[in-house]
Amino acid sequence: MKERLYERLYLFYSGVLGLYIINLFLEKIWLAHTVGFLAMVMLAVSFGRASKLFRILGSAFIVSGLIMYISSGLPFYRLPLFLTSNMPLLAFLMLLPWINSVVHVGKYDQQINGLMKENVDNLGSLYYRSLFTTYILMTFLNLSAVNLSQGVLLKSMKNVNKTVRDIFISKTTVRAFALALIWSPMEVIVAITVDATGVSYLTYLPWLVFISFIALALDAFVGRYRFKGVPFEAADPSTAPPVPLKKIVQQILKLFFALSLFLTTVLTISRLFDLNFILAVTLVILPFSSLWAILIKRWYLFRVFGFEVWKARTNHMQNFVILFISLAFFTNSLSETGMVDYVQRPFLMFNDYPVVILTLILVTYLLMAMIGVHPIGTIAILLEVLTPLFDVFNPAGIGIVLIVGALATASSGTYGVTVTMTSMNTQQNPYRITLRNLPFTLFFGSIGILIALIII
Repeated sequence: MKERLYERLYLFYSGVLGLYIINLFLEKIWLAHTVGFLAMVMLAVSFGRASKLFRILGSAFIVSGLIMYISSGLPFYRLPLFLTSNMPLLAFLMLLPWINSVVHVGKYDQQINGLMKENVDNLGSLYYRSLFTTYILMTFLNLSAVNLSQGVLLKSMKNVNKTVRDIFISKTTVRAFALALIWSPMEVIVAITVDATGVSYLTYLPWLVFISFIALALDAFVGRYRFKGVPFEAADPSTAPPVPLKKIVQQILKLFFALSLFLTTVLTISRLFDLNFILAVTLVILPFSSLWAILIKRWYLFRVFGFEVWKARTNHMQNFVILFISLAFFTNSLSETGMVDYVQRPFLMFNDYPVVILTLILVTYLLMAMIGVHPIGTIAILLEVLTPLFDVFNPAGIGIVLIVGALATASSGTYGVTVTMTSMNTQQNPYRITLRNLPFTLFFGSIGILIALIII
Protein backbone atom coordinates (compact mmCIF):
# COMPACT_ATOMS: atom_id res chain seq x y z
CA MET A 1 0.00 0.00 0.00
CA LYS A 2 2.78 2.41 0.98
CA GLU A 3 4.71 1.59 -2.21
CA ARG A 4 1.61 2.28 -4.32
CA LEU A 5 1.28 5.71 -2.73
CA TYR A 6 4.92 6.52 -3.47
CA GLU A 7 4.42 5.40 -7.08
CA ARG A 8 1.71 8.07 -7.39
CA LEU A 9 3.66 10.87 -5.77
CA TYR A 10 3.95 12.52 -9.19
CA LEU A 11 0.21 13.28 -9.03
CA PHE A 12 0.55 14.98 -5.64
CA TYR A 13 3.72 16.90 -6.46
CA SER A 14 2.45 18.11 -9.83
CA GLY A 15 -0.94 19.02 -8.32
CA VAL A 16 0.62 21.21 -5.61
CA LEU A 17 3.04 22.88 -8.02
CA GLY A 18 0.22 23.40 -10.53
CA LEU A 19 -1.87 25.12 -7.86
CA TYR A 20 1.06 27.37 -7.00
CA ILE A 21 1.54 28.45 -10.63
CA ILE A 22 -2.19 29.07 -11.09
CA ASN A 23 -2.18 31.25 -7.97
CA LEU A 24 0.67 33.35 -9.33
CA PHE A 25 -1.92 34.68 -11.79
CA LEU A 26 -4.99 34.60 -9.48
CA GLU A 27 -3.19 36.01 -6.39
CA LYS A 28 -5.73 34.56 -3.90
CA ILE A 29 -4.49 34.63 -0.30
CA TRP A 30 -6.57 31.58 0.71
CA LEU A 31 -5.01 29.60 -2.13
CA ALA A 32 -1.53 30.77 -1.10
CA HIS A 33 -2.20 29.43 2.43
CA THR A 34 -3.52 26.17 0.97
CA VAL A 35 -0.34 25.70 -1.09
CA GLY A 36 1.70 26.51 2.04
CA PHE A 37 -0.06 23.79 4.06
CA LEU A 38 0.38 21.37 1.15
CA ALA A 39 4.09 22.26 1.14
CA MET A 40 4.23 21.01 4.74
CA VAL A 41 2.64 17.75 3.60
CA MET A 42 5.20 17.54 0.77
CA LEU A 43 7.98 17.88 3.35
CA ALA A 44 6.51 15.17 5.56
CA VAL A 45 5.89 12.76 2.68
CA SER A 46 9.33 13.31 1.14
CA PHE A 47 11.43 13.11 4.29
CA GLY A 48 11.46 9.32 4.58
CA ARG A 49 12.58 8.78 0.96
CA ALA A 50 15.19 11.57 0.81
CA SER A 51 18.90 10.72 1.08
CA LYS A 52 20.63 11.10 4.45
CA LEU A 53 22.56 14.18 3.34
CA PHE A 54 19.43 16.04 2.26
CA ARG A 55 17.56 15.01 5.42
CA ILE A 56 20.38 16.51 7.49
CA LEU A 57 20.48 19.69 5.39
CA GLY A 58 16.69 20.02 5.44
CA SER A 59 16.51 19.49 9.20
CA ALA A 60 19.24 22.10 9.77
CA PHE A 61 17.43 24.66 7.59
CA ILE A 62 14.03 23.96 9.22
CA VAL A 63 15.32 24.10 12.83
CA SER A 64 17.37 27.25 12.15
CA GLY A 65 14.46 28.83 10.30
CA LEU A 66 12.03 27.99 13.10
CA ILE A 67 14.31 29.56 15.73
CA MET A 68 14.60 32.73 13.64
CA TYR A 69 10.86 32.76 12.89
CA ILE A 70 9.92 32.52 16.59
CA SER A 71 12.59 35.04 17.66
CA SER A 72 11.18 37.53 15.12
CA GLY A 73 7.78 37.36 16.85
CA LEU A 74 5.93 36.43 13.67
CA PRO A 75 2.43 34.90 13.98
CA PHE A 76 2.21 31.17 13.30
CA TYR A 77 -0.65 31.53 10.80
CA ARG A 78 1.86 33.15 8.39
CA LEU A 79 4.32 30.27 8.62
CA PRO A 80 2.97 28.30 5.60
CA LEU A 81 3.57 31.34 3.37
CA PHE A 82 7.29 31.15 4.21
CA LEU A 83 7.57 27.70 2.59
CA THR A 84 6.51 28.41 -0.98
CA SER A 85 8.96 30.94 -2.46
CA ASN A 86 11.03 28.19 -4.12
CA MET A 87 8.04 26.43 -5.70
CA PRO A 88 8.89 27.85 -9.17
CA LEU A 89 12.26 26.06 -8.97
CA LEU A 90 10.57 22.76 -8.12
CA ALA A 91 8.13 23.23 -11.02
CA PHE A 92 11.08 24.02 -13.30
CA LEU A 93 12.91 20.81 -12.27
CA MET A 94 9.73 18.76 -12.54
CA LEU A 95 9.20 19.73 -16.21
CA LEU A 96 12.85 19.52 -17.29
CA PRO A 97 12.71 15.77 -18.22
CA TRP A 98 10.35 16.60 -21.12
CA ILE A 99 13.02 18.47 -23.07
CA ASN A 100 15.54 15.70 -22.29
CA SER A 101 13.05 13.18 -23.68
CA VAL A 102 12.57 14.90 -27.03
CA VAL A 103 16.36 14.91 -27.55
CA HIS A 104 16.45 11.19 -26.74
CA VAL A 105 13.54 10.11 -28.95
CA GLY A 106 14.99 12.17 -31.79
CA LYS A 107 18.17 10.04 -31.40
CA TYR A 108 20.32 13.17 -31.32
CA ASP A 109 22.29 11.80 -28.35
CA GLN A 110 23.12 8.44 -29.99
CA GLN A 111 24.37 9.98 -33.21
CA ILE A 112 26.44 12.70 -31.51
CA ASN A 113 28.02 10.09 -29.23
CA GLY A 114 29.42 8.44 -32.37
CA LEU A 115 31.79 11.42 -32.54
CA MET A 116 33.45 10.24 -29.33
CA LYS A 117 35.30 7.15 -30.48
CA GLU A 118 35.49 7.16 -34.28
CA ASN A 119 39.08 7.03 -35.63
CA VAL A 120 40.74 7.44 -32.21
CA ASP A 121 44.18 5.85 -31.66
CA ASN A 122 45.35 7.55 -28.44
CA LEU A 123 43.78 8.85 -25.23
CA GLY A 124 44.77 12.43 -26.10
CA SER A 125 42.38 12.40 -29.05
CA LEU A 126 39.73 10.61 -27.00
CA TYR A 127 40.08 13.25 -24.25
CA TYR A 128 39.10 16.26 -26.31
CA ARG A 129 36.43 14.31 -28.22
CA SER A 130 34.88 13.07 -24.97
CA LEU A 131 35.02 16.56 -23.49
CA PHE A 132 33.35 18.22 -26.51
CA THR A 133 30.78 15.44 -26.99
CA THR A 134 29.72 15.48 -23.34
CA TYR A 135 29.67 19.29 -23.44
CA ILE A 136 27.24 19.33 -26.38
CA LEU A 137 24.98 16.65 -24.86
CA MET A 138 25.07 18.32 -21.44
CA THR A 139 23.55 21.48 -22.86
CA PHE A 140 20.35 19.56 -23.62
CA LEU A 141 20.38 16.44 -21.43
CA ASN A 142 21.85 17.80 -18.18
CA LEU A 143 22.74 14.96 -15.78
CA SER A 144 21.54 12.31 -18.23
CA ALA A 145 24.53 13.16 -20.43
CA VAL A 146 26.95 12.33 -17.60
CA ASN A 147 25.56 8.80 -17.35
CA LEU A 148 25.41 8.43 -21.12
CA SER A 149 29.01 9.54 -21.77
CA GLN A 150 30.44 7.64 -18.80
CA GLY A 151 28.67 4.49 -19.99
CA VAL A 152 30.21 4.82 -23.46
CA LEU A 153 33.69 5.47 -22.03
CA LEU A 154 33.54 2.63 -19.50
CA LYS A 155 32.70 0.15 -22.27
CA SER A 156 35.28 1.39 -24.75
CA MET A 157 38.05 1.77 -22.10
CA LYS A 158 37.74 -1.68 -20.51
CA ASN A 159 41.29 -2.57 -21.60
CA VAL A 160 42.78 0.66 -20.19
CA ASN A 161 44.48 0.61 -16.77
CA LYS A 162 41.80 1.33 -14.12
CA THR A 163 43.70 4.23 -12.52
CA VAL A 164 44.17 5.92 -15.91
CA ARG A 165 40.53 5.20 -16.83
CA ASP A 166 39.25 6.66 -13.55
CA ILE A 167 41.34 9.82 -13.93
CA PHE A 168 40.25 10.21 -17.55
CA ILE A 169 36.51 9.79 -16.92
CA SER A 170 36.43 11.87 -13.73
CA LYS A 171 38.02 14.75 -15.61
CA THR A 172 36.32 14.77 -19.01
CA THR A 173 32.69 14.13 -18.06
CA VAL A 174 32.57 16.00 -14.75
CA ARG A 175 34.30 19.10 -16.13
CA ALA A 176 32.09 19.14 -19.23
CA PHE A 177 29.08 19.27 -16.89
CA ALA A 178 30.33 22.46 -15.23
CA LEU A 179 31.47 24.08 -18.48
CA ALA A 180 28.25 23.49 -20.43
CA LEU A 181 25.75 24.48 -17.78
CA ILE A 182 27.09 27.94 -16.88
CA TRP A 183 25.24 29.41 -19.87
CA SER A 184 22.32 26.98 -20.19
CA PRO A 185 18.87 28.55 -19.63
CA MET A 186 17.80 25.14 -18.27
CA GLU A 187 20.31 25.30 -15.39
CA VAL A 188 18.60 26.27 -12.13
CA ILE A 189 21.59 28.31 -10.82
CA VAL A 190 21.49 30.45 -13.98
CA ALA A 191 17.74 30.97 -13.62
CA ILE A 192 18.05 31.92 -9.92
CA THR A 193 20.81 34.43 -10.66
CA VAL A 194 18.96 36.07 -13.56
CA ASP A 195 15.87 36.63 -11.41
CA ALA A 196 17.75 37.67 -8.25
CA THR A 197 20.05 40.22 -9.89
CA GLY A 198 17.43 41.62 -12.26
CA VAL A 199 19.94 41.44 -15.12
CA SER A 200 18.69 40.08 -18.44
CA TYR A 201 19.79 36.59 -19.46
CA LEU A 202 20.91 38.08 -22.79
CA THR A 203 23.35 40.32 -20.90
CA TYR A 204 24.90 37.33 -19.17
CA LEU A 205 24.89 35.01 -22.21
CA PRO A 206 27.90 36.32 -24.24
CA TRP A 207 30.10 36.59 -21.14
CA LEU A 208 29.18 33.12 -19.88
CA VAL A 209 29.69 31.55 -23.32
CA PHE A 210 33.09 33.28 -23.57
CA ILE A 211 34.16 31.98 -20.13
CA SER A 212 32.88 28.52 -20.99
CA PHE A 213 34.69 28.32 -24.34
CA ILE A 214 37.98 29.66 -22.94
CA ALA A 215 38.00 27.11 -20.10
CA LEU A 216 36.85 24.33 -22.46
CA ALA A 217 39.58 25.03 -25.03
CA LEU A 218 42.34 25.25 -22.41
CA ASP A 219 41.26 22.06 -20.64
CA ALA A 220 40.99 20.22 -23.98
CA PHE A 221 44.50 21.40 -24.92
CA VAL A 222 46.04 20.34 -21.58
CA GLY A 223 44.16 17.00 -21.55
CA ARG A 224 45.16 16.17 -25.13
CA TYR A 225 48.80 16.94 -24.37
CA ARG A 226 48.80 14.90 -21.15
CA PHE A 227 47.17 11.75 -22.59
CA LYS A 228 48.47 11.75 -26.18
CA GLY A 229 51.25 9.29 -25.34
CA VAL A 230 48.79 6.60 -24.20
CA PRO A 231 47.70 4.33 -27.10
CA PHE A 232 44.02 3.43 -27.28
CA GLU A 233 41.95 0.77 -28.96
CA ALA A 234 38.24 0.55 -28.21
CA ALA A 235 37.27 -2.59 -26.27
CA ASP A 236 33.84 -2.58 -27.93
CA PRO A 237 34.43 -1.79 -31.61
CA SER A 238 31.12 -1.04 -33.26
CA THR A 239 29.91 -3.45 -35.96
CA ALA A 240 27.53 -0.83 -37.30
CA PRO A 241 28.78 1.51 -40.03
CA PRO A 242 30.08 4.80 -38.59
CA VAL A 243 27.75 7.79 -38.64
CA PRO A 244 29.02 10.25 -41.29
CA LEU A 245 30.61 13.36 -39.81
CA LYS A 246 28.31 15.53 -41.92
CA LYS A 247 25.25 13.95 -40.29
CA ILE A 248 26.67 14.45 -36.79
CA VAL A 249 27.34 18.13 -37.54
CA GLN A 250 23.78 18.48 -38.88
CA GLN A 251 22.39 17.02 -35.64
CA ILE A 252 24.50 19.41 -33.56
CA LEU A 253 23.32 22.39 -35.64
CA LYS A 254 19.70 21.25 -35.28
CA LEU A 255 20.08 21.09 -31.51
CA PHE A 256 21.56 24.58 -31.30
CA PHE A 257 18.89 25.93 -33.64
CA ALA A 258 16.24 24.40 -31.33
CA LEU A 259 17.97 25.96 -28.31
CA SER A 260 17.95 29.37 -30.04
CA LEU A 261 14.22 29.05 -30.73
CA PHE A 262 13.63 27.95 -27.14
CA LEU A 263 15.48 31.01 -25.79
CA THR A 264 13.63 33.35 -28.14
CA THR A 265 10.29 31.89 -27.03
CA VAL A 266 11.19 32.15 -23.34
CA LEU A 267 12.31 35.77 -23.59
CA THR A 268 9.25 36.72 -25.69
CA ILE A 269 6.83 35.10 -23.21
CA SER A 270 8.69 36.71 -20.31
CA ARG A 271 8.35 40.20 -21.81
CA LEU A 272 4.79 39.85 -23.10
CA PHE A 273 3.37 38.60 -19.81
CA ASP A 274 5.89 40.25 -17.45
CA LEU A 275 7.03 36.91 -16.02
CA ASN A 276 10.32 36.18 -14.28
CA PHE A 277 12.86 34.05 -16.12
CA ILE A 278 12.32 30.83 -14.12
CA LEU A 279 8.56 30.91 -14.57
CA ALA A 280 8.84 31.69 -18.30
CA VAL A 281 11.19 28.73 -18.86
CA THR A 282 8.88 26.46 -16.82
CA LEU A 283 5.80 27.40 -18.84
CA VAL A 284 7.55 27.05 -22.21
CA ILE A 285 9.28 23.65 -21.70
CA LEU A 286 6.33 21.29 -22.24
CA PRO A 287 4.59 22.99 -25.22
CA PHE A 288 7.94 23.64 -26.92
CA SER A 289 9.07 20.02 -26.46
CA SER A 290 5.72 18.73 -27.73
CA LEU A 291 5.88 20.89 -30.86
CA TRP A 292 9.46 19.79 -31.47
CA ALA A 293 8.42 16.12 -31.22
CA ILE A 294 5.57 16.69 -33.70
CA LEU A 295 7.88 18.44 -36.18
CA ILE A 296 10.42 15.57 -36.15
CA LYS A 297 7.56 13.03 -36.36
CA ARG A 298 8.28 11.44 -32.98
CA TRP A 299 5.09 12.49 -31.19
CA TYR A 300 3.92 9.02 -30.15
CA LEU A 301 7.36 7.95 -28.85
CA PHE A 302 7.81 11.30 -27.11
CA ARG A 303 4.42 11.05 -25.42
CA VAL A 304 4.99 7.51 -24.15
CA PHE A 305 8.69 7.73 -23.30
CA GLY A 306 8.47 11.30 -22.01
CA PHE A 307 5.59 10.51 -19.67
CA GLU A 308 7.39 7.49 -18.18
CA VAL A 309 10.60 9.46 -17.65
CA TRP A 310 8.70 12.44 -16.21
CA LYS A 311 6.71 10.21 -13.86
CA ALA A 312 9.83 8.37 -12.64
CA ARG A 313 11.80 11.58 -12.10
CA THR A 314 8.90 13.34 -10.36
CA ASN A 315 8.33 10.33 -8.09
CA HIS A 316 11.97 10.66 -6.99
CA MET A 317 12.09 14.42 -6.38
CA GLN A 318 12.26 13.98 -2.60
CA ASN A 319 15.78 15.41 -2.24
CA PHE A 320 14.86 18.58 -4.10
CA VAL A 321 11.52 18.91 -2.28
CA ILE A 322 13.32 18.76 1.08
CA LEU A 323 16.06 21.16 -0.06
CA PHE A 324 13.90 23.82 -1.70
CA ILE A 325 11.05 23.97 0.81
CA SER A 326 13.32 23.97 3.88
CA LEU A 327 15.62 26.50 2.19
CA ALA A 328 12.68 28.81 1.42
CA PHE A 329 11.67 28.71 5.07
CA PHE A 330 15.25 29.39 6.21
CA THR A 331 15.94 32.34 3.86
CA ASN A 332 12.53 33.96 4.42
CA SER A 333 12.96 33.68 8.20
CA LEU A 334 16.52 35.00 7.97
CA SER A 335 15.37 38.09 6.09
CA GLU A 336 12.99 38.89 8.99
CA THR A 337 15.83 38.98 11.54
CA GLY A 338 18.83 41.24 12.11
CA MET A 339 21.17 38.26 11.73
CA VAL A 340 21.63 38.90 8.05
CA ASP A 341 23.48 42.12 8.97
CA TYR A 342 26.15 40.11 10.80
CA VAL A 343 26.58 37.76 7.85
CA GLN A 344 26.87 40.73 5.48
CA ARG A 345 29.66 42.42 7.41
CA PRO A 346 32.63 40.47 5.95
CA PHE A 347 31.40 41.34 2.45
CA LEU A 348 30.50 44.98 3.19
CA MET A 349 33.92 45.54 4.83
CA PHE A 350 35.49 45.12 1.40
CA ASN A 351 33.07 47.13 -0.73
CA ASP A 352 36.06 49.10 -2.03
CA TYR A 353 37.81 45.89 -3.05
CA PRO A 354 35.57 43.96 -5.47
CA VAL A 355 38.23 41.30 -6.09
CA VAL A 356 38.05 40.31 -2.40
CA ILE A 357 34.23 40.10 -2.49
CA LEU A 358 34.26 37.99 -5.66
CA THR A 359 36.93 35.70 -4.20
CA LEU A 360 34.87 35.35 -1.00
CA ILE A 361 31.93 34.18 -3.11
CA LEU A 362 34.02 31.42 -4.74
CA VAL A 363 35.58 30.39 -1.39
CA THR A 364 32.11 30.26 0.22
CA TYR A 365 30.89 27.90 -2.52
CA LEU A 366 33.96 25.70 -2.07
CA LEU A 367 33.74 25.46 1.71
CA MET A 368 29.99 24.82 1.70
CA ALA A 369 30.39 22.16 -1.02
CA MET A 370 33.03 20.36 1.08
CA ILE A 371 30.56 19.93 3.97
CA GLY A 372 27.78 18.80 1.64
CA VAL A 373 25.73 21.98 1.17
CA HIS A 374 24.21 22.07 -2.32
CA PRO A 375 25.18 25.15 -4.43
CA ILE A 376 21.48 26.09 -4.51
CA GLY A 377 21.54 26.31 -0.71
CA THR A 378 24.70 28.38 -0.83
CA ILE A 379 23.44 30.81 -3.49
CA ALA A 380 20.25 31.41 -1.51
CA ILE A 381 22.30 32.47 1.52
CA LEU A 382 24.75 34.50 -0.59
CA LEU A 383 21.92 36.41 -2.26
CA GLU A 384 20.60 37.47 1.13
CA VAL A 385 24.07 38.83 1.91
CA LEU A 386 25.01 40.32 -1.47
CA THR A 387 21.79 42.11 -2.47
CA PRO A 388 22.86 45.47 -0.89
CA LEU A 389 26.02 45.36 -3.01
CA PHE A 390 23.99 45.42 -6.22
CA ASP A 391 23.73 49.20 -5.71
CA VAL A 392 27.51 49.49 -5.28
CA PHE A 393 28.75 47.26 -8.10
CA ASN A 394 27.33 46.18 -11.43
CA PRO A 395 25.11 43.22 -10.42
CA ALA A 396 26.02 41.45 -13.69
CA GLY A 397 29.61 41.07 -12.44
CA ILE A 398 28.47 39.58 -9.14
CA GLY A 399 25.97 37.39 -11.00
CA ILE A 400 28.70 35.94 -13.23
CA VAL A 401 30.73 34.82 -10.21
CA LEU A 402 27.59 33.45 -8.54
CA ILE A 403 26.97 31.28 -11.62
CA VAL A 404 30.57 30.29 -12.40
CA GLY A 405 31.42 29.68 -8.73
CA ALA A 406 28.41 27.40 -8.27
CA LEU A 407 29.10 25.31 -11.38
CA ALA A 408 32.88 25.27 -10.86
CA THR A 409 32.41 23.64 -7.46
CA ALA A 410 30.08 21.05 -9.06
CA SER A 411 33.21 19.45 -10.53
CA SER A 412 34.89 19.02 -7.14
CA GLY A 413 32.15 19.03 -4.47
CA THR A 414 32.56 15.62 -2.79
CA TYR A 415 28.85 15.31 -2.00
CA GLY A 416 27.63 16.85 -5.27
CA VAL A 417 25.46 14.90 -7.69
CA THR A 418 28.02 14.67 -10.51
CA VAL A 419 30.90 13.59 -8.29
CA THR A 420 28.71 11.06 -6.45
CA MET A 421 27.35 9.69 -9.75
CA THR A 422 30.87 9.40 -11.19
CA SER A 423 32.09 7.70 -8.02
CA MET A 424 29.31 5.11 -8.29
CA ASN A 425 29.75 4.53 -12.04
CA THR A 426 33.54 4.13 -11.87
CA GLN A 427 33.72 2.60 -8.37
CA GLN A 428 36.28 5.07 -7.06
CA ASN A 429 36.57 7.17 -3.91
CA PRO A 430 34.71 10.52 -4.35
CA TYR A 431 37.51 12.33 -2.49
CA ARG A 432 39.93 11.29 -5.26
CA ILE A 433 37.61 12.91 -7.83
CA THR A 434 37.51 16.04 -5.66
CA LEU A 435 41.31 16.27 -5.45
CA ARG A 436 41.74 15.72 -9.20
CA ASN A 437 39.25 18.42 -10.11
CA LEU A 438 40.05 20.99 -7.42
CA PRO A 439 42.75 22.75 -9.54
CA PHE A 440 40.22 22.97 -12.40
CA THR A 441 37.60 24.43 -10.01
CA LEU A 442 40.01 27.15 -8.89
CA PHE A 443 41.11 27.83 -12.49
CA PHE A 444 37.55 27.99 -13.79
CA GLY A 445 36.40 30.17 -10.89
CA SER A 446 39.37 32.51 -11.40
CA ILE A 447 38.41 33.08 -15.06
CA GLY A 448 34.91 34.02 -13.84
CA ILE A 449 36.39 36.48 -11.33
CA LEU A 450 38.65 38.09 -13.95
CA ILE A 451 35.75 38.59 -16.37
CA ALA A 452 33.54 39.92 -13.55
CA LEU A 453 36.22 42.49 -12.64
CA ILE A 454 36.09 43.80 -16.22
CA ILE A 455 32.31 44.25 -15.99
CA ILE A 456 32.06 45.44 -12.41
